[in-house]
Amino acid sequence: MTRYLTPWRVSLLCLVTLYADGAVPNSSAIHVLSFITAGLFPLDAADKQWEEHYLPTIQDFKKCLSEHESSIPGRTLWDMFLRNMWAIDSLDALETFFNTDVLSLLEKSREELIHARDNGIVLENDDRIRLSRSSPLGVFVRRAYLEYTRLHFHDSVKLWTGFIKYRLPTAHYWSRRHRGAEEAAIDINLRDLGLDSTSHLSQVVYGNLEESNDEEEISAKDAERLLEFQVGELQRMGGRVPDEMRAQLKRIVTAETFVPVQMHYLGYLDAWRAGDYTSAFDNLHRYFDYNMHASHDRSAYQFALLNLAVMQADFECFNEAISAVQEAVAIARESHDMHCLNFCMSWLYHFSKSFPEQMRDVQNSGMLGNEKEGLAFLKAKAKETEMWSLMSTTLLSEAKLQMQQGESLAGIVESFVRASHVNVTKGLVAPTGAYMLQHGSMYSRIGATHLAWLNTEVFRECYAERQSNDDSVKITFRNCHILAQKGNYKEASTRMNKIDPEQLRTARYNNAWTWYSGLLRLRRQICRDDKVAVEHIIAQLEAVQLLEFDMRILLAFHKIEFTIRQGDYGRALRMVEQAAHSMQPENFDIHFQVKLLCLKAQILGKSGQPQRGFSLAMRAASIAHRAKLLSTLWEAICTLASVLLSLREFEASGELVESIMPQILESEDYGLIACGYSLLVDANMGMAGELWSLKGRESTSTRKEHINRALGYIDLAYDHYEEIEDIKGQTEMMAKKATVMHLTGDPVLANDYAAKYLDLRRRRGIEA
Repeated sequence: MTRYLTPWRVSLLCLVTLYADGAVPNSSAIHVLSFITAGLFPLDAADKQWEEHYLPTIQDFKKCLSEHESSIPGRTLWDMFLRNMWAIDSLDALETFFNTDVLSLLEKSREELIHARDNGIVLENDDRIRLSRSSPLGVFVRRAYLEYTRLHFHDSVKLWTGFIKYRLPTAHYWSRRHRGAEEAAIDINLRDLGLDSTSHLSQVVYGNLEESNDEEEISAKDAERLLEFQVGELQRMGGRVPDEMRAQLKRIVTAETFVPVQMHYLGYLDAWRAGDYTSAFDNLHRYFDYNMHASHDRSAYQFALLNLAVMQADFECFNEAISAVQEAVAIARESHDMHCLNFCMSWLYHFSKSFPEQMRDVQNSGMLGNEKEGLAFLKAKAKETEMWSLMSTTLLSEAKLQMQQGESLAGIVESFVRASHVNVTKGLVAPTGAYMLQHGSMYSRIGATHLAWLNTEVFRECYAERQSNDDSVKITFRNCHILAQKGNYKEASTRMNKIDPEQLRTARYNNAWTWYSGLLRLRRQICRDDKVAVEHIIAQLEAVQLLEFDMRILLAFHKIEFTIRQGDYGRALRMVEQAAHSMQPENFDIHFQVKLLCLKAQILGKSGQPQRGFSLAMRAASIAHRAKLLSTLWEAICTLASVLLSLREFEASGELVESIMPQILESEDYGLIACGYSLLVDANMGMAGELWSLKGRESTSTRKEHINRALGYIDLAYDHYEEIEDIKGQTEMMAKKATVMHLTGDPVLANDYAAKYLDLRRRRGIEA
């Protein structure tokens, strides 16, 4: 493995020579220069053809050049490129190429011009393009020449042999245009001696050229480029090294005794994502030990501690993680390393939000201050050090904190706009997934479900390929959750299963995908009232180790809802209290608070304590209205209406639900819509019942009007319950309709609806 020069870089020099000779027309110059520079700069994840630019084959050169005409009529750039390649017909010609042709590509330096003037040397004045020594092409040419002068003789021979193998596929094409080219395909000296590739001398010098030797095509620089690219991909996407890439990296490393330092860091990231604590710990120590030993620079020590803290936290070694990050903060402050200090403080903030109990001692020490002070510090320091990615992330954290605490909607929108401005003006791509995830959450909270859906669709169509796997899984679940709300379970399951398995090789993301998929199935089985399936899925979901509070509370809500549907109100009330106690100031979310108040009010209303439920429902509605949580506000008002029905306030309940019914329809939550229609049925039948004992034409017509409205609402509620496969809701609607038909004196229809009611009960597995 050479340090820099490889056969494909020699070929790039031939292409640069072709460009300098003026053979590339202006119409093709951008295309050719783009191909050259793509092979010289660090690999870009956004480039779909990065494999071609990492180690371009001779076919990649042909694909780039064969479609463009050269400045010589009748010749393509491919023909002219082959002419330059085949002009190097021996090791001596390769030596001449570097010492004469390559050097002549560069502008003369100031010292060379002075020397030529003082000695009366006349410099050549031709039409050739001279490359500036500081230009990208000039730097490449200078380094290639310098690396060639440093090569030992046997390395030069290896480079020449590799170049022969590299251009050998073009021998047949070139020989058709030039006589004797095929005979000189290996070395012109063999042709002069009358020997061919099967001769004993050729076999001794060049061996079997048909056997490929990948070591001759890869340099240490190429290995470093590939490792840097893979490290960047793992840090950006959060996945693991693909099996094909793992095999290629293993081949590169075993080709030489020298192992690039980045290989250890790549091994650390891969083992960390795989859940292999021992290998991750070992590789992390190796990387920073070798790195600091090679550079004699201890500035990387604080970053080593930060990486160690992140790894320890992911493996739930919280005390070790806190100790490591505290030491990293101390060293970063001592050495005035603001970049590392900002990263440490940002990580500490997010860690305190996820694991508040483990951060009690740190928070009591006053290192972080309160949440708003921490975010203000991060914003100020990110702006000072121009860490725009950290600035965007901090603004999103500020918006999330404002949403959780129910602050002004205008302030939340302002934080999102500022984050978006930073992303656009600074060209940031990485924070896009987190931005769209939080933005969609805001839309869901304010009841704009169609905008939340559009947000997830835009991400899925435009940004999914370049975002982290964590954001992709979460936004996909948000997309599928909206589908499940409308009863489209099949499409939701299909979209969850379409996630690339390569993204789920990390244990954390695989657990998240399993949990989200299970939650969608749990939602469906709860609607179907399948007790066995629900208990089985809940047991499986509880076995998944979830570290995020938001995920745990969602599961708790589903368990409480299932318990209420089973009629075990005492147990459901205890579960609500337990969920409320699990909320702490660090993970408090006003949305969850309103949800718990609504659930408690529903339980009290169903268990014969509507007066207690009334105050809770009013409190939930007041909090939701003040915080502009419109999605939960409609749920709270429906809960309040159900409490009013228990108190026989039918007219007030009906007016209350009718006033918000358009907004409930906009929410596209079919369960909530069906609940609203069901409340309207009960309210209208209650008002009709109050008029039942009154006599008179006006009271009779009013009573019939209420009954007709109730029948229409029953059909609407039934249709929405049917969409989400809610068997219990359908059963209740059929029972109400049979009762209404019986009261209106239509026994035939009453019997039909009663039969359908019994059929639905059988589907629920309950004996009639």
